[in-house]
Amino acid sequence: MSRVDGLLILMVLIWGANYSVIKRAFQEIPAQSFNAVRIVLASGVFWVAIRSARRHALAAAAPRSTMFYTPNALTSRDRWDLLWLGLIGHCAYQFCFVGGVAITSVSNAALIIGATPVVVAILSAALGRERIRALHWIGAAISVSGIYFVVGRGASFGGATLTGDLLIMVSVGCWAAYTLGAGRLMARHSPLYVTGMTMAIGAVPYVLLALPAILRTDWSAARPITYLMLVLSALLALNVAYLIWYVAVKKIGPARTSVYSNVVPIVAMAFAALILGESLPREKLLGAAAVLGGVFLTRLGGRIPARDKSTQSS
Repeated sequence: MSRVDGLLILMVLIWGANYSVIKRAFQEIPAQSFNAVRIVLASGVFWVAIRSARRHALAAAAPRSTMFYTPNALTSRDRWDLLWLGLIGHCAYQFCFVGGVAITSVSNAALIIGATPVVVAILSAALGRERIRALHWIGAAISVSGIYFVVGRGASFGGATLTGDLLIMVSVGCWAAYTLGAGRLMARHSPLYVTGMTMAIGAVPYVLLALPAILRTDWSAARPITYLMLVLSALLALNVAYLIWYVAVKKIGPARTSVYSNVVPIVAMAFAALILGESLPREKLLGAAAVLGGVFLTRLGGRIPARDKSTQSS
C-alpha cells in the first residue's frame, strides 16, 4: 500500500456513496438538470483552485512543478488536447453515463462499468503506454468475475433497458479515452490544471444539451437536503475524486488506476444496503472478496514502463 492507494480508496468511497446520493436526488430533480448544475459548480471550484495554486506558486522565489501547478506555457497542441478531452471525458461521458443510469438498472450499469479496467489495460498496452504483466491480467479477470457475482445475476440486457445499456457502454469508451488521452498533457501540466480545464470545457456543451431539461425543471419543488446532495456530489464526486484519479494516473499509470473502479460497485452496494435497506446475500459478499483480491493482485504485479518514454502517460 502506498499513499496513492490510500487516495484511490478515498475516491472509491466517494464514488460508491455517490450512487445512493444521486439516486435520491433524481427523485426531485431530473437527472440531466441535476448533473448540469453539478458540473458547472465543480468547474467553478476547479477554476478558483487553479488560480489559487498559480498565485501561490508564483509567490515563491523559484516556482517548481507540483501536482497542483506547473510553470509550462500552453502550446497549440496542448489547447487541442484540452478541447477534445473536455468534450469526450466530461461532456460525452457525463451525458451518456447519467442518461444511461436513468433508463437502465443499477445492476446493468455496474456490470458494464466493471469492464472499464480491461478496456483501459488493453488500449494502454496497444498504444505502448504501459507493458502489462501477466499478474495484472489475472487480477483483472478475477475482479471482473467478482463484479458478475455482485451484480451480474440481476442483469438482464436488451429489451426495455437496451438504450440505457448502450449509453453506459459508450460512457465506458469515453472514460477510457479520457484516461489514456491525457498522457502528453499530464507530462507537461498538473493534474489539477488538466482536470479543471477539461471539465470547464466540457461543461459548456453539456449545459447546452441539457438546457431544455433545465428549463422544464421545477427547482422550487426540491427540498434543501436535495440541494445539499447536489453540492456535496459536485465537491466530492467531481472535484476531489476526479483530481485523485488523475494524480493516480500520473503516479502508477492508467491500467492500475482503472482497476480501482471495479471496487466502486462494491462500495455502492454496501451504501445501498445501509441507506436503502437492500439485502447482501452470500454470493455478493463472495463477489466483493473476488473484486478486492483482483485489485490486490494487479498492484502486486508492479508497473512496467513502456520502452519509448515519449509515449508514456505519466
